[in-house]
Amino acid sequence: VARMQEFLRENPHIALWQANTRLVEICLMHPLDVVKTRFQIQRGASDPNSYKGLGDCFRTIFRNESVFGFYKGILPPILAETPKRAVKFFTFEQYKKVLSFTALSPGLALSVAGLGSGLTEALVVNPFEVVKVNLQANRDSFRVQPSTFAQARAIVNADGFGLHGLNKGLTSTLGRHGVFNMIYFGFYFNVKDAIPASQDPRLEFMRKFAIGLLSGTISSCVNIPFDVAKSRIQGPQPVAGEIKYRSCFQTMALVYHEEGCLALYKGLIPKIMRLGPGGAVMLLVYEYVSGWLQQNW
Repeated sequence: VARMQEFLRENPHIALWQANTRLVEICLMHPLDVVKTRFQIQRGASDPNSYKGLGDCFRTIFRNESVFGFYKGILPPILAETPKRAVKFFTFEQYKKVLSFTALSPGLALSVAGLGSGLTEALVVNPFEVVKVNLQANRDSFRVQPSTFAQARAIVNADGFGLHGLNKGLTSTLGRHGVFNMIYFGFYFNVKDAIPASQDPRLEFMRKFAIGLLSGTISSCVNIPFDVAKSRIQGPQPVAGEIKYRSCFQTMALVYHEEGCLALYKGLIPKIMRLGPGGAVMLLVYEYVSGWLQQNW
């Protein structure tokens, strides 16, 4: 820790560049996250507020809530970004070191380390996700919507900090992040090692970016049922005062029974559009900064 602090003091541009990269990514991709959440919480064609498609969703939000509607709930991800990324990559490295002493194959160890880092990350981000989803689900004008901190206070005052309040949907968040990181890290590093590296820096960059893009896309496709369950549990319930979506697998089963299998994949397109390239950028930043640290330490 002391060495890292000394390094960051001597090279503040590295930390600043990482932070700025993530901030720009959040600002650019957040509208897709809002759209994804809106699709996940709507209850099929019978829902009077149902969007007809991706284009209709964008047009309706812009028409009724202005351009600022696409940035509802952006503060929680920004506040959670530093601890979230620190936990994700730090715990991944620690789990990877511990698993190197086991009989697991290197490829499987990377996936298990990713699973562990995702589960740990979920514990940190879940309260932020509860507030974010509630803000994103609100279709009022941006000007009359409660602030992030007012929304958080309202949740705590109504239901407390526990699994019915600021930490509701924790099991779904654990599943979402655990499954995502397991595939994300496992697929990326295993495939990257299997495909020969290029001596051309530009081709090497494109090779890593393509693998990272594919890794983020596949991870998003596999973990989205957990994401849908999380949004249903953390968002507004269909009937005020009545809890319909209670737990992760109960919610998945209910959505499947009432709306069909495809309902568990609602919001997949905007999710892929956000996490495919976003995941590639994140892994590239991690790889190049880690490589630089190893060479200069």
